[in-house]
Amino acid sequence: MSEKDEQYYFNFSFFKVDPKWRWMADLAKEESAKEVENVINNSGIMFRSYSNLGLRDDTDFLFWFAGKSIEEIQKVIEKIYKTVFGKYIIPSMTYLSCTRPSIYVQGARKEHGFLTGMDPKKHVIVYPFTKTREWYLLPQEKRQKIMDEHIEVSKKYPQVVLNTTYSFGIHDEDFMLAFEVDDIRDFQDLIMDLRETEVSSYVKNDIPKIVCLKKDIVPMISSLAKAFKL
Repeated sequence: MSEKDEQYYFNFSFFKVDPKWRWMADLAKEESAKEVENVINNSGIMFRSYSNLGLRDDTDFLFWFAGKSIEEIQKVIEKIYKTVFGKYIIPSMTYLSCTRPSIYVQGARKEHGFLTGMDPKKHVIVYPFTKTREWYLLPQEKRQKIMDEHIEVSKKYPQVVLNTTYSFGIHDEDFMLAFEVDDIRDFQDLIMDLRETEVSSYVKNDIPKIVCLKKDIVPMISSLAKAFKL
């Protein structure tokens, strides 16, 4: 199988929950959560769900999809909107990207934790990332040298799993980054170290940084119901 055949599209769909959801009966909420779970499981698409509840004021949860085409991702999102729960969710942020071989890691295919089948870690930190125009005007040899420093720093944190995907031409940023980690402080230490590398001077944008807590679909939707219950 060629690298092109192995490429995936990533979709990060963040949602807010309509406050009217709290007025539904508990049994109806549970049945709706199972309905969403069945829709996603039957789609065959790679998927993870996360809660943002109490961590940000602009999103309550994340559905993270990985598919061979944007059509199959769009199809499952369409089916989610047709569920009972789907009538109570409002999209707050959406990001689209795709996997590609790294030009800076020679002779090795960049692994993505999500795609390797490894168990998800407790948290994922998701954010868009764009470099300056000056970065792309540097000679390739200079960029490689700068990135080598960046890569060596990252190797100090094997417990942090990075999913790097590319958004050039298909969304507003250059990259989408998703860092999987059990201890948030490990990610914070990594970012603080990377701030001292030369490549950080070529960062144009790396916000918003969205911290997400891993939860399966039914417990995640149930937690939203409890949070909104008076």
